[in-house]
Amino acid sequence: MTLFDPPAPLAERLRPRTLDEVAGQQHLLGPGRPLRRMLESGRLGSLILWGPPGVGKTTLARLVASYVRAHFIQLSAVTAGVKDVRAAVEEAERRQGRGERTILFLDEIHRFNKAQQDALLPHVERGLLTLIGATTENPSFEVNPALRSRSRTLVLEPLSREDVRALLVRALTDPRGLTGVTVTEEALDLLARLADGDARRALGTLEIATSLEATVTPEVVTEAFGRHLPSMDKGGEDFYNLISALHKSVRGSHPDAALYWLARMIAGGADVMYVARRVVRMAVEDVGLADPQAIRLCVAAQQTAEFLGSPEGDLALAQAVVYLALAPKSNSVYVAWKRALDLAGEAQHAVPVHLRNAPTSFMRSQGYGRGYAYYFDDPEGSFAQTYLPDELVGTSLYEATGEGWEARVRERWRKLRELHGDERES
Repeated sequence: MTLFDPPAPLAERLRPRTLDEVAGQQHLLGPGRPLRRMLESGRLGSLILWGPPGVGKTTLARLVASYVRAHFIQLSAVTAGVKDVRAAVEEAERRQGRGERTILFLDEIHRFNKAQQDALLPHVERGLLTLIGATTENPSFEVNPALRSRSRTLVLEPLSREDVRALLVRALTDPRGLTGVTVTEEALDLLARLADGDARRALGTLEIATSLEATVTPEVVTEAFGRHLPSMDKGGEDFYNLISALHKSVRGSHPDAALYWLARMIAGGADVMYVARRVVRMAVEDVGLADPQAIRLCVAAQQTAEFLGSPEGDLALAQAVVYLALAPKSNSVYVAWKRALDLAGEAQHAVPVHLRNAPTSFMRSQGYGRGYAYYFDDPEGSFAQTYLPDELVGTSLYEATGEGWEARVRERWRKLRELHGDERES
């Protein structure tokens, strides 16, 4: 190493060399747990590692390769493409000829589009490549079903404060770390709390802090975090409590409180798009059909916040939150949907014959669609026929409230029930 070749970052220097050095993830690595059993048996299949930043996805991938004595190829989906995958395949074929296994580690796998992910399939299927994909996004939405079906998804959890603190202590005692540095107990506690389960953030901040002062105190830790210092932590006024307070203030029709809690979240560095998604959810869950315009305004606010960014786009969310707080409230569809899901999960009732699709003559000969009354040809017959499975006729799911626009809906629903032969009170 020379003056022009600076040392690797602390997080890289301290990267675990064995499974026992890994901080946290005992639900995967403890005795008898899935990943440890897999490695001990030597029967390694393709994996998707899903978890937040700084919890050890890359580390685990490298350790897996070393445990099974496989050649390790690392690519980032941010910069790699099909050409890079093709090069990895060619190298894997050469090594296969020498009896070697190859693990392809694809970081940020969710950044690969469908075509790029499909390019991996044939090589994973025939066992040429063992794929380990890492992602911070839900694989159910971001990884192709065909690729997921050929891989096992392992969920990595944020590190506990105790795990992060132990990691920081190791950084101060391990020869690869920051030996000879003085850090107060209070500073270690604060850093373990502010890291929010992210080992990389904890070690990076510790490294910055030790470059600022000879003795690291809580004040030095705060300075090292700089403008990224989170004001929301799970031990006090945490992120989820603020979300809860915002949602309940909107539901309680209190615009001042809703604005305050929104401001606390934005000022504290919350992910604006996450907040925007929750605001849209409030429009659906708590305002609903009492004001059908609410969801449109909230989706527009989300798009505006994304388009303008902070701080200009934050005002769109503030406008949406005030609108929701002042809007009439109804959770009728939310309740009806939960009832419908419960019923759907209980039994798979057959579709009534007259409602079945009949695109072929054979299906029509089996009675499919027979007796169906088309509303525009026969309104009276249309109302006279049933639409639920026979076992569920008479079941009530949706009950309109008297709030806002839904008050009009309630009267129409009452009349429709009469036409359907249902005399229940709305």
